[in-house]
Order: sequence, then C-alpha cells, then structure tokens
Amino acid sequence: MFWQRKDLLGLRYLTPEEINLILDTAGPMKEIIGRKIKKTPTLRGRSMVTLFYENSTRTRSSFDLAGKFLSADTVGLSSSSSSVAKGESLRDTGLTLNAMGVDVVVIRHPASGAAEYLAKCIPAAVINAGDGTHEHPTQALLDMYTIREKKGSLTGLKVVIIGDLLHSRVARSNIWGLTKMGAEVRVAGPMTLIPQDIKAMGVKVYTKVEEALAGADVVNVLRIQMERQQQGLFPSIREYSRLYGINQSRLELTAADAIVLHPGPMNRGVEIDPQIAYGNRSVITEQVTNGVAVRMALLYLLTGGEYHAISN
Repeated sequence: MFWQRKDLLGLRYLTPEEINLILDTAGPMKEIIGRKIKKTPTLRGRSMVTLFYENSTRTRSSFDLAGKFLSADTVGLSSSSSSVAKGESLRDTGLTLNAMGVDVVVIRHPASGAAEYLAKCIPAAVINAGDGTHEHPTQALLDMYTIREKKGSLTGLKVVIIGDLLHSRVARSNIWGLTKMGAEVRVAGPMTLIPQDIKAMGVKVYTKVEEALAGADVVNVLRIQMERQQQGLFPSIREYSRLYGINQSRLELTAADAIVLHPGPMNRGVEIDPQIAYGNRSVITEQVTNGVAVRMALLYLLTGGEYHAISN
C-alpha cells in the first residue's frame, strides 16, 4: 500500500490500512534513532516548518528531531515571534510559508479545525499537531505504536483511558484509532469531564474507575488540566486523586501484564502515582522515543520518499 493523502489531519479520517502503514513505517525509523549516527539522507532537500500557536515541549522537539534525523531543513515558528503577533491571519501565514517553498507545515493551534482550514489554503502537506479539543493524531499514533510494540497487536485489547476526556484531543484521536484497529476502549472519569456524546464513538463509559480497570491490558492516563480547575469541574485535586488517580492498588485490578501510558506532562501524585509512573509497567519514556519514530514515518510518507532511502 502507498500513502495517497496530502495531509494528516486526524485519525477519524484514516482507514485501518493507513494506520497500519504508518505504524509499520515507524519500525525502521526507530532503528535510525538507535544508531550511533542518527542521520539518513532520506529527506535531503525537503523543508519543514513547525508552526505552533500553543506551547509545547515533546511534540515540537519531536518533530524537529524527526526532520533533522531524516536530513530535512527545519524551521520553528511560534505565534509570539512571528507576524501573527502583528495580526497576520492563519491563511496569510500559510500562503507566505508556501511561497517560500515549504514542503510540510506542522501546526498546533487552539482552535478546533485550524489544521484542516490551513490544509485547504496551501498545497504543502499539513500535519495536525493538536487543534483545540478536536484531535492530536500523532500522539495517538505513537500511543498505538507503543501498545502494538509491547502487545504484538491492537485487536482485542482492553484499553482504558482515564481523566479529562471533555477537553482531551489526545483521547479523541486514541478512541478513533483504537476502535478502528479492533480494540475495546473504556473511558472513565468524573461525569463533568466526560462528553455527553462519547458513547457514539464506540466506547464503554464508566464513572467508577475500578470497574473500568478490571482486566484491562492498557491504561492510558490523561493529564488533569490544572488550568481548568477554576471552572469547578471536580471538587479538588485531592478529591480527584482519591477517586480517579492510578495507584498501586488500582493497577492490581488490571491484567498482570498491563502497561501504563501517559501523554505528558505528568501531574505526579494527582492522576498518577510516582511509583506507577516510574515502575516496571510504565512505558512513558518509550512513548517519547516512539513519538520521534512515528513522526519520522509521517514526514517520510507525506513527502513521498522512496522506501530504499530509509536504509541509506
């Protein structure tokens, strides 16, 4: 199968075959990361801009390294240091970058749908690095790659996503991707943090976290967004931790070989106990490595590189 899409806007739009292609391509990319010399000429002569309207550490640096490991020319822009601060529209920013010969634009934006809008404005490939509360497809893809690497397959797995599902673009992308790949997805959290229509996405909803965790193969713990606490969506941080935090006793309810993921950054002691975050069931650090590999795979696929160039 060959990649035929111009952009990566969300997992809702991808087929299982396309998701598998991305995950399969990430395998040889991860081998490059493990080399002493982390460089291949695969994307020499290609250019990538990371256009971030929101702060980011993992996603932005991951894309930057992914491009550099493949020898692409990379430029990072933020809204505070670009013409956006002078009032330039997203469309005009995109057209300006396109006129400079950019091949790929990686965008993070606080408005849902911003990536799709930009993709319609420019012929360059657009990768959604998170748009509002809509999707964060590359985070979900690295989560899925990590799960498949540890479990061998996604089909039939019981995956629990716990936390602020209402505002989480990571959760939405994971749900779209995992259900397409045949996993059973369970979600849990306070009712005030669970979207009313989430059952329509094909998930099982729990308000008691212990029930959701029973026999689970994978636990994906979402970050509690402290900046939203003033909205009164749950009584207190302490109360949330007591009722929904992943600790040792709750982890014992899962399958004996269950793994724990977290998209980061972690609020240790709130949604996840430090003992779990750094324990032998945690694959959080591996998620970071796999994030670079998955983003390398996407850059490679969206720019139409030849497969044999990967091993050069």
